[in-house]
Amino acid sequence: MFRMWGKLVKNGKIIRDHVVCIEDYSLTRTKKVYQALDELCQEFNLAVPIWLDLNKKEFICHSRTKFTQDSFIETIEFDYLDFHLIEDEY
Repeated sequence: MFRMWGKLVKNGKIIRDHVVCIEDYSLTRTKKVYQALDELCQEFNLAVPIWLDLNKKEFICHSRTKFTQDSFIETIEFDYLDFHLIEDEY
């Protein structure tokens, strides 16, 4: 199973979190990551953030990244969206 955990963090505290499970083994890892981010943003009622170079590098190296205000077009009411892989089927 492929699971991603998203957390909205404000002032160092988790104000909301959600885990997305993807069981479609025909998808590539990259497609699963994008699908999980889409599902998290729907759950949190957010526009999908833009992947900046920093986000890509962090995710490739650590399977985790933080989307701050710079990644969102609209104003956000939290400090960042923490997005990371908690389980991969490989």
